[in-house]
Amino acid sequence: MAQQRLPVTSEPSQLDPATVANPYPRYQQLREEDPVHWNAGINCWILTRYTDVLAAFRDQRLSSAQISAFSGRLSEDAAEKIQPLTQIFSDMMLMSDPPDHTRLRKLANKAFTLRVVERMRSSMQATTDELLDGIEKDGRQDGRFDVIQDLANPLPAIVISEMLGVPAADREQFKIWSSALAAFLGNIRMVAETAESALNSVLALSDYLREIISQRRLEPQEDLLSAFVAAEEEGDKFSEAELYSMCILLMIAGHETTTNLIGNGLLALLQNRDQLERLQADPGMIETAIEEFLLYDSPIQSAARIAMEDMELGGQSIDKGQRVAMIVGAANRDPERFSDPDRLDITREDNRHLSFGFGSHFCLGSALARVEGQITINAVVQRWPGLRLNGDEIEWRYNPSFRSLISLPVAF
Repeated sequence: MAQQRLPVTSEPSQLDPATVANPYPRYQQLREEDPVHWNAGINCWILTRYTDVLAAFRDQRLSSAQISAFSGRLSEDAAEKIQPLTQIFSDMMLMSDPPDHTRLRKLANKAFTLRVVERMRSSMQATTDELLDGIEKDGRQDGRFDVIQDLANPLPAIVISEMLGVPAADREQFKIWSSALAAFLGNIRMVAETAESALNSVLALSDYLREIISQRRLEPQEDLLSAFVAAEEEGDKFSEAELYSMCILLMIAGHETTTNLIGNGLLALLQNRDQLERLQADPGMIETAIEEFLLYDSPIQSAARIAMEDMELGGQSIDKGQRVAMIVGAANRDPERFSDPDRLDITREDNRHLSFGFGSHFCLGSALARVEGQITINAVVQRWPGLRLNGDEIEWRYNPSFRSLISLPVAF
């Protein structure tokens, strides 16, 4: 059944299960009828065309320092209570502008390099194989399992924890903290509901990191935490607060987005059997396949900025202080930029998606996400040629910024 098209002046409930499960018809409607759209519900401009989203990523008049938009939706007392949480995000590279962002990025680049990621490749493959072996041996004679719970959740948690130097016994707790912070950061409409859990998580994380960073200062190891502690650029270094913020950023990015890439990518293949069979016949296509998954159903659906001055964007006047949301998921499906973007095509060569952002804020962990996605998805589809969906119920988590499945039941 076709999804009902509402007038763009009517704001649909974002809790509507049909919209959560498939936001792309709504994106299409906005692109066609009101591509630079004022959403009164969240006091924010919504950009859905590729050209406008790309222009916004490039525009230095739009600031990434927009955590105040979250605390601004709370009462004065509630905002003061979560000040430790908002401070962590304010110190984060993700929500900073030059020159602070430039300094933090240079320091992070010295520790988080492609060489570090490639050094992890064999470990990622071994971890993936171990998880898949466990799925086969864990009393699953009927060949049924949940991609999210049994694979896409634990794998990125293991990888980023190993890279940071987090002990194996603490990985499950790290995932819980990460999910609470992602829920707060990814949904400005529900800040009041998610703030307390996020605050508790960030306080617990800070205590945890304080102890482990102290250990790394005394006894450096071959991990990212030690590299961040040692990182210097022209005499500069991370402050203690910046170290916490960098680790938390990598946790959220390393857990949430990679989990979503694996889950969304496998779902796309299972719903498009011709593409699944194509990849099974030619595993070497996995690199272009990953870029297609990022284009087709991006793990990150939106990014936001704050206008630092009055400006015009996409033919609309944006006032200083107004929030602007770049809907990456809509831009990646823009037919003015991509040919037949609603069709999954793992051979697509023109795939300059915006799923990792653009410019100075281009995703620091993009290489890691790509390698994890390549290894995991290829391992699954090559091991189990008969892989199929197990039932019709596909449940999505309500989070406008992160496109994430709650579960993905399959059978092999």
